[in-house]
Amino acid sequence: MSKIITVFGASGNQGGSVVRAILNDPALSREFKIRGITRDVSKPAAQVLAAKGVEVVAADMGSVELAAPAVAGAHTVFLVTNYWENPSGNGEIAQGKAVTDACKAAGVKHLIFSSLLNTTEASGGRLTEIHHFDGKAKIEQYIRDSGVPATFVLPGLFMSNLFTMIRKNDEGAYTLSLPVSPVKAQVPLFNARGDLGKFVNAAIQHHPSSLGKRIYAATDYYTPSRIISEFSEVLGKPASFTQLSNETFKSFMSPGVAQEMLENMLLLEDPGYYGGADLKESLNLLSAKPTTWKEFVQTYREKWI
Repeated sequence: MSKIITVFGASGNQGGSVVRAILNDPALSREFKIRGITRDVSKPAAQVLAAKGVEVVAADMGSVELAAPAVAGAHTVFLVTNYWENPSGNGEIAQGKAVTDACKAAGVKHLIFSSLLNTTEASGGRLTEIHHFDGKAKIEQYIRDSGVPATFVLPGLFMSNLFTMIRKNDEGAYTLSLPVSPVKAQVPLFNARGDLGKFVNAAIQHHPSSLGKRIYAATDYYTPSRIISEFSEVLGKPASFTQLSNETFKSFMSPGVAQEMLENMLLLEDPGYYGGADLKESLNLLSAKPTTWKEFVQTYREKWI
């Protein structure tokens, strides 16, 4: 009899990637029956999952009681939370705690959480406004303290975010403008939609040795200079990097998130997105190579041209 793996956010970028990776893995697709959690089981993305044999379930992470049906009988659970749904409060943290408590009550054997670094601590109190990192770090610590067996997958900077960061001018040239050094900043690029599932599969395949560990989900560390150089090479178009002042960068952001986004960029220089962690150990766990930046640009070149 197949074990149940519950995947939260099954119709989103991260959860969807996990579902596809399991379905496409002959061994894991035999070992696990997927229970995909989504808000609306009637939307097209949910219906596509159902057609592929996924048990699609609507569930709420608002309380332990509401989350309980999603994890009942599950051996493994993949949990992703979304800070941006309610950035003015700690809704994300409450949801993470509720699912953790539900997993503990249900006797879940392996909780895989999409986490991030505690940047306030890592920066020695210099970067205190990156709430979408710190919230996930607090959930991670709660999971560790709860005793629920868990692995933590930390996604890098989404390659898709660069769709809005690299701008084309009227002359057809491209510019990446950030408030960091073009050679000192280290950006751990990551194709969320295509590759998150590869790293989660690694956590499952290496269970139980993966318990308690962090898996850094990124292809490589890229400097801004390398990002724009490879972008130019693939598109065959001129492209350059401009280092902005902090205030100029913030002027392009809405006031409510300007400081958070600035500090998110400054993190890339010091202390580092992953606090200086090496990616080799995480990459060595994979059975399939992650997408390179050049491959990503080639795949989505029409979005820029």
